[in-house]
Amino acid sequence: MTLTPAPEPVVPRPGPEIRPTAVGHRSPESPHGPDAGSYVGPGPDAGPGRDPDLGPDAGPAPLLPRAVCEAALTALLLFLIVTAVRWLVGPDPGAAAARPAVLGAVVGTLLALFMVSPPGRCSGGHLNPAVTLALWRLGVFPGREVVPYAVAQLAGSVFGVWCAGLVWGPVTGRPPVRHASVRADPAWGDAAVLAAEAGVLAGATLMLAVLLASPGGRRVLPYAVGLTTALVIGVLGPLSGGSANPARQFGPALLAGDTGRLWVYVLGPALGAVLGAWLAGRTGLRRPGLRRPAR
Repeated sequence: MTLTPAPEPVVPRPGPEIRPTAVGHRSPESPHGPDAGSYVGPGPDAGPGRDPDLGPDAGPAPLLPRAVCEAALTALLLFLIVTAVRWLVGPDPGAAAARPAVLGAVVGTLLALFMVSPPGRCSGGHLNPAVTLALWRLGVFPGREVVPYAVAQLAGSVFGVWCAGLVWGPVTGRPPVRHASVRADPAWGDAAVLAAEAGVLAGATLMLAVLLASPGGRRVLPYAVGLTTALVIGVLGPLSGGSANPARQFGPALLAGDTGRLWVYVLGPALGAVLGAWLAGRTGLRRPGLRRPAR
């Protein structure tokens, strides 16, 4: 009888580690280019100021620290807005006519800086519930995180305005400062203000769709947002109020008791965000590089 030796065990050969691709990030074989599939939200791929050298395996950061960053940045933004209005208009009410252009330049610069800052790179630097809604509808932000982001932004708005009142005293609550609450020209009715706020966000959402889907668009996005914001405040500020951001008006209106038209400044941008995303899809501006992450 012949004995056949037992076969030697097969030892798997070492190879490259295969790691799952984070939701919303481009897989190595994606045909859509270096920015395809990344979305404006979690982690190092969160915002237009992200580091482009980070590979597709950089995972998303947890929601809590990102929401905290959104709240902190929004609070700081509102604190600085109230501060700017207090020193632009408070000492000299006659300077109100020059306020929109100067304030627009200040806010636009702050937004661009915040978006490329480390907290902005962590959270995406939205600082605007309507922008968060627009990014979700464009398919570059998870829908399950829209409400936490919006709550953080609105809470940050209230906290920032409250801190400004503590620092600068009662003058921030009295006319003409009124906690930097925006007011439309008396000739503008609710429907006109609503249309203006919605139109601004619809246009901004189309701009986001184009820049997020174009090569290198993320690099210029913070500056495009800053410039657009400066123009909106400078042009529409004396007319409709030029808010275009529910968080911009939420805290000031609450603390100033100026809530009569608050619903307009909340609903208008939200409607515009949804409309702009719909138009982006209908016109083909939302390209294959913008794909909807898991909800």
